[in-house]
Amino acid sequence: MNRRITILWVDDEIDLLKPHILFLQSKGYHVMTATNGLDGVEVLSKNDIDLIFLDENMAGLTGLETLSEMKAVNAVTPVVMITKSEEENIMDQAIGSKIADYLIKPVNPNQILHTIKKITDSSRLVTAQTTSQYQSKFAQLGREINMAGTFEDWTSIYRQLVYWDIELEKLNDKRMYEILQTQKIDANNNFTRFIRNNYEGWFGKQSDRKPLMSPNVLRQEIFPMLKENKVALILIDNLRFDQWHAIAPVIGQFYKPEKEMLYCAILPTVTQYARNAIFSGLMPLGISRIHPDLWADEDVDEDSHNLYEQELLRKQLQRLGLPYSFSYEKIMNERQSKKVAESLHDYLNSDLSVLVYNFIDTLSHARTNVDVLRDLSATESGYRSVTRTWLEHSSLMDIIRQLAEKKVKIVITTDHGSLNVSNPVKVLGDRDSSTNLRYKQGKMLNYESKNIFEVRDPAAIHLPKLSVSSSYIFASGYDYMVYPKNYNHFVNLYRNTFQHGGISLEEMMAPLIIMTPSGTI
Repeated sequence: MNRRITILWVDDEIDLLKPHILFLQSKGYHVMTATNGLDGVEVLSKNDIDLIFLDENMAGLTGLETLSEMKAVNAVTPVVMITKSEEENIMDQAIGSKIADYLIKPVNPNQILHTIKKITDSSRLVTAQTTSQYQSKFAQLGREINMAGTFEDWTSIYRQLVYWDIELEKLNDKRMYEILQTQKIDANNNFTRFIRNNYEGWFGKQSDRKPLMSPNVLRQEIFPMLKENKVALILIDNLRFDQWHAIAPVIGQFYKPEKEMLYCAILPTVTQYARNAIFSGLMPLGISRIHPDLWADEDVDEDSHNLYEQELLRKQLQRLGLPYSFSYEKIMNERQSKKVAESLHDYLNSDLSVLVYNFIDTLSHARTNVDVLRDLSATESGYRSVTRTWLEHSSLMDIIRQLAEKKVKIVITTDHGSLNVSNPVKVLGDRDSSTNLRYKQGKMLNYESKNIFEVRDPAAIHLPKLSVSSSYIFASGYDYMVYPKNYNHFVNLYRNTFQHGGISLEEMMAPLIIMTPSGTI
């Protein structure tokens, strides 16, 4: 049998409310009362209270003072303020103190009952409605996954999957969430087949069907904006679409989205390839041929892979004959971010201000070896939460606030996403083969998994190669590739970690959001 809901009603004229209390009791509610704020606080401290009705205008401790004391005792129990006054400042104070609702006297029994149901039943009702909506959508979404034939189809599917991922995580319904995870696996399997069948064609005869990809992001979406506006491009390495949804409300304090889109991050979905492609406006093979001094192959120290983004951006502007000035800053830690925030006016002298943030990418790598970080971001929900917490407490928010005050448009984007991998697959390669878990480049690459996508001619997808016989292989689904040496150690080390480089919706569907300062759209 369910426990009865217990209500605490605090009012210095409680005797006049007896009809209301009897009415609620007849509806099955347990009502406790107090005639002043101090007694109300004491009752709350000694009992399991589900909801509080609190009179604002009481002798002694006022309603707002009582509210403050109650929040110190129990910050979770919802409070409904009841007041005779409609003065705005009182309402502002009450709402600022995080009340659940407020009512203006005189109140009637049905009004009280409606408020109770709205507050105490909201979680149950939301759970039931969300579950019902997903159940009704499940079959349709499954058909869309099976029939998807264009990149636009897949962007629609991924948007829906992210929406339901965020909605269902709020519910205490593991069964429904597991059903969604099964549908996500099915979607990634079908998306992999789509990429296998179409990716190479996007660089050849099917180029007219090619989606917006990494090399064209600046030329098609950013540079045209510079004709009329100064723009700040904030590239957050490894930002997934679901993480964007987690941080959007934070940025929404100062900016409103003007355009939200998903573009296709190139393979391999790693910084060395995808981000260099963005700033150069070229595929990696083009960079290695046109600017060989600005391209570092995989056999070069990893720290050298992205040293030349600023120069690649300069070369792209020159190649396109565009006269725009730009500033560029790669931010690796909070100290650097604060320095930019303190001197932001210097950056804003340029037409285009580029800020590259490496926090999420650093987090995804660090959590592999740091147990605390691994526990904090062990799930998709935790990964989103850590991302939002970082932004809320970083000086990037100060930068965004300053940009809004200066009426500067901003673009939030990324170079690729990441995937929580769970299934190890064994591969063999020579000693010079690359070490990434989601793709490999090398000679004599051997594997047994049918889910691996092999490209024997890297030039066909505009990728350079270390030697004449080098090829690329890409993991798909939730696989990660492990060499035989110390196999079990690396299997356990990397299982359930966020990796990138391969083929998945999470890695290749890259968010790009154009935003305008609030109130100016």
